[in-house]
Amino acid sequence: MVQKYQSPVRVYKHPFELIMAAYERRFPTCPLIPMFVDSDTVNEFKSEDGAVHIIERRCKLDIDAPRLLKKIAGVDYVYFVQKNSLNSRERTLHIEAHNETFSNRVIIHEHCCYTVHPENEDWTCFEQSASLDIKSFFGFESTVEKIAMKQYTSNIKKGKEIIEYYLRQLEEEGITFVPRWTPPPIASSSETTSSCKKQAASSAAVVSDAAQAEGLGGEPLSSPSGPPEPAAGTPEDKLDADYIKRYLGDLTPLQESCLIRLRQWLQETHKGKIPKDEHILRFLRARDFNIDKAREIMCQSLTWRKQHQVDYILDTWSPPQVLQDYYAGGWHHHDKDGRPLYVLRLGQMDTKGLVRALGEEALLRYVLSINEEGLRRCEENTKVFGRPISSWTCLVDLEGLNMRHLWRPGVKALLRIIEVVEANYPETLGRLLILRAPRVFPVLWTLVSPFIDDNTRRKFLIYAGNDYQGPGGLLDYIDKEIIPDFLSGECMCEVPEGGLVPKSLYRTAEELENEDLKLCTETIYQSASVFKGAPHEILIQIVDASSVITWDFDVCKGDIVFNIYHSKRSPQPPKKDSLGAHSITSPGGNNVQLIDRVWQPGRDYSMVESPLICKEGESVQGSHVTRWPGFYILQWKFHSMPACAATNLPRVDDVLASLQVSSHKCKVMYYTEVIGSEDFRGSMTSLESSHSGFSQLSAATTSSSQSHCGSMVSR
Repeated sequence: MVQKYQSPVRVYKHPFELIMAAYERRFPTCPLIPMFVDSDTVNEFKSEDGAVHIIERRCKLDIDAPRLLKKIAGVDYVYFVQKNSLNSRERTLHIEAHNETFSNRVIIHEHCCYTVHPENEDWTCFEQSASLDIKSFFGFESTVEKIAMKQYTSNIKKGKEIIEYYLRQLEEEGITFVPRWTPPPIASSSETTSSCKKQAASSAAVVSDAAQAEGLGGEPLSSPSGPPEPAAGTPEDKLDADYIKRYLGDLTPLQESCLIRLRQWLQETHKGKIPKDEHILRFLRARDFNIDKAREIMCQSLTWRKQHQVDYILDTWSPPQVLQDYYAGGWHHHDKDGRPLYVLRLGQMDTKGLVRALGEEALLRYVLSINEEGLRRCEENTKVFGRPISSWTCLVDLEGLNMRHLWRPGVKALLRIIEVVEANYPETLGRLLILRAPRVFPVLWTLVSPFIDDNTRRKFLIYAGNDYQGPGGLLDYIDKEIIPDFLSGECMCEVPEGGLVPKSLYRTAEELENEDLKLCTETIYQSASVFKGAPHEILIQIVDASSVITWDFDVCKGDIVFNIYHSKRSPQPPKKDSLGAHSITSPGGNNVQLIDRVWQPGRDYSMVESPLICKEGESVQGSHVTRWPGFYILQWKFHSMPACAATNLPRVDDVLASLQVSSHKCKVMYYTEVIGSEDFRGSMTSLESSHSGFSQLSAATTSSSQSHCGSMVSR
C-alpha cells in the first residue's frame, strides 16, 4: 500500500531571499537533524544571469533502525538524491528527492516548494508532499514502513524549527535583509545579442531539464510517473498551518495530511458544498484518521443531510408547543473548557407522554435541531475564547428516573435517536456528566450502551446520589457560578421542568403514523435504483423552447452514466407491473424505464448532451437550455467497466471495481426543476447550479460557472 503525505501551507513571516539564506545553511550537514550525516554536491548549474541555480546533492542518512534489520539489509547508511531548483526571478525553490538505496525495493518521492505568499510579498510559503511505496524488504515490510513514517514525521516537526534557528543565527550575525535578484546591467548591442542567444540556450536547457526530470549527468531523478505534486487549487483553497492550530487544534503531521487529502477529495467531487474543516476533522477522528472509512461515513452523512434538508432545520422548522413546554432540556452557559453546556433533566421528562403526543419523528427532528444549534455555538465559542472548540458538554440529571422511562416504544425512539446522532454528528460530545443515577439506571444503560461508539462511551462520567458534590465531581468541570439551582447551585436555570404530558394531547396510533410518515418523507429529493440493463429515466415535457432544465443528484452507490435525450413524441407510460420490463421497485428506490425497446436513436429520439460518467460519492449539478419543445428524458444508466483494449479479458482493476457494486445495482438521489424561458435572464452562470445544499456545514466556496449547454460534475 502506498503511504502519502501532504502538508498544510506553512508561512514564514520573512522575505523569500532571507529564507533561502537560512535554508542554505542546512548544508552540507545539519546538527539539528542527527540522522543527516553528510551531503555531497553531484552536479551544479547556474544560468548566465544568475537567476536560475540548480544543484543536485547526494545525501547520507543514518536511519534509526534496529541493528538486526541493518545487518540483514547489509547497509549502515541510506542515500538520497536531492535536486534543488532555485529561480530567483520567480522567487521559487522546488526540491525533489528520491531514495537511491534499495530503490528496487522501496520507492520514496518527496516534493517541496518555497514560494512568495500570494497576499504579502514579504512573506514566504512552504509546502511538501511525499509518497512511500514498499515493494518488498526481506519480509520486514511492515517494520520498515513504521520506521520510515516515524522518521519522516519527526523531521517534518523539526522543519520549521530549523529554518527559524538559522534565521536567528543570521540575525545574530547582523544579517536581517537579503536583496532581491536583479538582472545584470545591459551590455552593448553585439554583446547583448550574443548574451541573449546564450541565455536562450541556457533557458531551453533548464526547461528541458525540468520537463524531463533528469539529472545534469543524464540520469533520471524520478520514475516516469514523477514525484507527487503539491495540492492543486488556488492558494485560497489550501490550509494554512497557523489556521489549523488556531481553529482546529494541535494535529500531528500525519493527521494534518489526512485532513488535507480528504478535503482535496471533497473539493474534487463535491464542489460548491465543501463541509467546514472542523466537520471534516470530526469524521476523521471518529475513524482514527483512516481516510477511506472517514470518507465513506461522511458521504453517507452528507447525502442524509441533503435528502432531509437538515441544514435548514433551524430556520424552517419550529418545535411544537408540547416540546417547548415539556421537553426538559436546554443550553446553559459553558463548561470550564469553553464548551457549550447542554442540560437535560431526563428524570423529570415524560418520555412516554412525548412519544404518545408527538411521535418518534418529531422527537428526532427536535434532537437534530439541538445538535445543529450545538455546532453553531461551538463556532461562536471558538471565536470568543480564541481556541478551537468543536464539541459540547452534556449534563444529564437522572433524579426521578423510574420504570416509566423504560417504556418499550420510548426506548426504541431513544435508540433510533442515538443511532442517527452517532452516524451524523461524530465527535461532537466532549463530555457527558450523568448525575444522581438511581438504581434503575443500570437497566437503561444495558439497553442503550451497545449502540454507543466506544470513543463516545469513554467520555461518560456517572455519579450516583450526591457524589457529584464531592472531589472529582461537578466543580472539576463547571464553574461554581453557573451550576444550576436544581443541583444546589447559585445559577437560575431556564430549562423547562418537564412534568407529565396531559393525556388530552395524546394522539391516536394512526395519526402518529401519518405524522411520522410526513416528516420522514418531507424532502424534495427522490431516490432511484439503477440496475445493469435497467436504467432509471424521468420525463420532462417542455412547451416553450429556451426553457432551462436543471438537475442536482448524488451517486450514492456504484458508478453511473448520465444522459439527456429529446423526443418529439411522448413515451408510453410505465407499466404498473412492479416486476415488468418498465418498472422495478426496490427498497432503495424506484426504477422506471421510458424509452421503448423498439425505439431507434436518431429516428425516435436523439441525445442532446454528451454522456457523463459519474463515480460513486460524486455530487453532480448541471443545466440544459432546451432548443426545441417536446419531451426530454433524463437517464441514469449503469456504468459497465470497459475491457482492456489489447485483449478481451477485463483488467484486474476493473474486476475489483465491479465486485464493489453488489448485484450490479447503483443508487442515485436526484432533484430536477424546469425554469421557464420567461423567468430566465442572463447567462447560465446566473443559475448557480452548483449552489450548496449543505449551507450550515459549508465554508464559503465559489460556484463554478456553467456553459450555455452542459453539466458539471465536481471532479
